[in-house]
Amino acid sequence: MSEILSSLRSLMASHSPPLDALVVPSEDYHQSEYVSARDKRREFVSGFTGSAGLALITKNEARLWTDGRYFLQAMQQLSDEWTLMRMGEDPLVEVWMADNLPEEANIGVDSWCVSVDTANRWGKSFAKKNQKLIPTTTDLVDEVWKNRPPSEMSPVVVHPLEFAGRSVSEKLEDLRVKLKLDSARGLVIAALDEVAWLYNIRGTDVAYCPVVHAFAIVTTNSAFLYVDKKKVSDEVNSYFKGLGIEVREYTDVISDVSLLASDKLVSSFASKSVKSEAAKDMEIDSDQTDRLWVDPASCCYALYSKLDADKVLLQPSPLSLSKALKNPVELEGLKKAHVRDGAAVVQYLVWLDKQMQELYGASGYFVEAEANKKKPSETSKLTEVTVSDKLESLRAAKEHFRGLSFPTISSVGSNAAIIHYSPEPEACAEMDPDKIYLCDSGAQYLDGTTDITRTVHFGKPSAHEKDCYTAVLKGHVALGNARFPRGTNGYTLDILARAPLWKYGLDYRHGTGHGVGSYLCVHEGPHQVSFRPSARNVPLQATMTVTDEPGYYEDGNFGIRLENVLVVNDADTEFNFGDKGYLQFEHITWAPYQVKLIHLDQLTREEIEWLNTYHSECKDILASFMNQTEMEWLKKATEPVSVSA
Repeated sequence: MSEILSSLRSLMASHSPPLDALVVPSEDYHQSEYVSARDKRREFVSGFTGSAGLALITKNEARLWTDGRYFLQAMQQLSDEWTLMRMGEDPLVEVWMADNLPEEANIGVDSWCVSVDTANRWGKSFAKKNQKLIPTTTDLVDEVWKNRPPSEMSPVVVHPLEFAGRSVSEKLEDLRVKLKLDSARGLVIAALDEVAWLYNIRGTDVAYCPVVHAFAIVTTNSAFLYVDKKKVSDEVNSYFKGLGIEVREYTDVISDVSLLASDKLVSSFASKSVKSEAAKDMEIDSDQTDRLWVDPASCCYALYSKLDADKVLLQPSPLSLSKALKNPVELEGLKKAHVRDGAAVVQYLVWLDKQMQELYGASGYFVEAEANKKKPSETSKLTEVTVSDKLESLRAAKEHFRGLSFPTISSVGSNAAIIHYSPEPEACAEMDPDKIYLCDSGAQYLDGTTDITRTVHFGKPSAHEKDCYTAVLKGHVALGNARFPRGTNGYTLDILARAPLWKYGLDYRHGTGHGVGSYLCVHEGPHQVSFRPSARNVPLQATMTVTDEPGYYEDGNFGIRLENVLVVNDADTEFNFGDKGYLQFEHITWAPYQVKLIHLDQLTREEIEWLNTYHSECKDILASFMNQTEMEWLKKATEPVSVSA
């Protein structure tokens, strides 16, 4: 790390103008959460591997900001040259820079890797000391990254209508109606999942996210895709041509945005999507507006800088909400994918239960007793990685499997307290029958994306561990059973999952729920269930998906999380106060909760009824995937429970 920092500081000094500080974000040119190997610049300079964070390098300091999911991980991974800055506890990066860097400081950043929102926010903070945000002439990290991985060359794949549920022509028509309503003549699309969703394409350019590195521009009468043309086969090119979508080189986007700004961007052929009479009525009069729509959260500053700021509509992309509102085909696919995925998780738990008993002398999933300790041979021992590999193999055997949706968080004991722990083969822990095991995992299937967490113990959990598990379960059930008026946002609902933990003075440092894509990104907005103010921005709406995943983490000891994916549905309530209409959740994740980790006497009658009903449905829904041994295990895991008198 010393050599990397030294090289970067030399480039900062020789830059024109010289730089007092260099910001290295986590994001790529599309402001993605998960990025390809060659775009992991922040990881390269800092050694911190978490998905969220920002590195700041000054002439004599190196600081890394990250959120509560990664505090423990960052402390373990950062060298002594780095100072950890805890988001939510320490000053914001722009506040720290404004307060600690000199007057008229030049602060460099690759303008392709910073959003419009972020750049504008920093600019306001810097103004009081006449500090300047300087787009670097090249990405300085790339200059010192000698063995940077090559660009991905995976092909663009058409996502069939049988899984997408809506045609590209329909989506383009809807988008153009929205452009008209907001008096805009075009939209610059930078978010990878929005490009993939709009054009019904998928790819493998980013691990765990079936997207293609591409931009798009849609105007009232044309549509463009910017992608490395070597990824586009003749067949796929014909698909785009039939839709009236012009394919151009990925690097052409910067010049075409400039042309768009001057209204000189012309397609080689007119859009061939069939327009309804309603859409024709909505066609925009170019004399009425000259505004271009840009999402300030996903569009990079490099593209925005080519536009006339006075003629830009800076607001969330209309595609973000459209994508989050699942169509009937997507919803049906998601439900089917979660059934197959739940079957794989149960088969995994059956296998793991047997292995823990045979190899480690564990009392097992059902019996609450100390382990009769055994030590397996070096070749037969189980580690966090080898067991997660087994889970992946069980998923891979299921229909439509295309890969994992994120790196499996397979964590034993104290590692489970690292919220986004990622085990490495060389340094991971061995399975332990006397410690909690947390497994947060998911998969990509052609018909849906999954995300599930279960926490189990194969020995004798402590009373404190059971108290914590029970409180997490109560919060999980409370959120999942909520009914609420239309217009309610995730910020309002977040308290439901935390209240049982707050009773004991406990809490967790992450949001409670995120949207889930339809064979797209496992983390999907624009809605969320969270304590963060941004959760107020978008209310929950029917047909959205959202996770329900409260947790509790005790550094150095254990971690607990329970997670299901929910679908937001209309609720049939007895009354309808204010004529608002009401909403409720439907669980689509299926895997049992470990009863021996629950203090049943701490559950209410309603919570026990819910648990029994869920377990009964779980058993019935997964039955067709189970062999005789697995079915016997599942029946036992889902037996009705009650509180002793």
